[in-house]
Amino acid sequence: MAQIRIPDNHYFATNNVAVETDSSVLVSSSKYLNNVLMRDWVATYLLRRNGRDRTVSSDNIDLNKALAEVLDADEIDALFEEERKHNPGLDRWLAERFISTYEIDDFKQYAPDTVGGLYYNYLVSRNFRVDIHAAYEPTGHYDFFRRRSTQIHDFEHIICGGSFDEIGELVPYFMRLYNVPKFISPRLAGELSVKSIFGALRMVTRSILHYPETWLSVMNAMQRGMKVGELSGPIFLFRYEEVFHLRPAEARKVLGVVGAEDVDTHEASLIFTEQKRPEEPRSVRAA
Repeated sequence: MAQIRIPDNHYFATNNVAVETDSSVLVSSSKYLNNVLMRDWVATYLLRRNGRDRTVSSDNIDLNKALAEVLDADEIDALFEEERKHNPGLDRWLAERFISTYEIDDFKQYAPDTVGGLYYNYLVSRNFRVDIHAAYEPTGHYDFFRRRSTQIHDFEHIICGGSFDEIGELVPYFMRLYNVPKFISPRLAGELSVKSIFGALRMVTRSILHYPETWLSVMNAMQRGMKVGELSGPIFLFRYEEVFHLRPAEARKVLGVVGAEDVDTHEASLIFTEQKRPEEPRSVRAA
């Protein structure tokens, strides 16, 4: 293998300062870089290929373990309390602490082309449960944020236009990465976006590194998610239970979701997950 030439760019390091330490292990000003699980997760899941031996969705198991060591729930709860003083919408949402208790059979009543009907078909066709976690009562603001975010994630797919597949996940990811900081102060929004940024970027890097045939679909999903996040109201606060009986286009108007496009990324996701070989390269569009 021919070695790639490394250009001489030493002038970029002109103002760098060497930092001395007596530590025998890695020490950084970044709490993420300091954490062994976090370092391993980034190295593994941003660089690995996909395969049938390990599903893409299972990446979150190790990510959750790493973030549990890095993030401070008490600190985030304190930021929530500070935010409540000047954010009435969030204050009401936290005061209500609404969690649905619906079961899968509750969705049988909805027409197939409604939000509730589409969700029911998704669950039944894949033999999924309504809730991926056992039901529990949140103990704090951040615990509630995570619990409710998990509960409404599939509805964010339907409402924001992300199909139920691996690349479709990028739509709600990038919707939140734009939408949460739009309605929440920077420090709190940053903490609430940590899982989203890691979860999203693992898809982005693996696409361009290993499955370049999917890259344009990935870029499009990112753009569509950001567009919805930018133009819409606070999507993470919405009460989706009020629009189960409506078609997605109607539900978007009621909720205040703007810019959503329904795009099916199933075929690209089959390539991304190595279940289908990419087709022969097509000619590049002329400039």
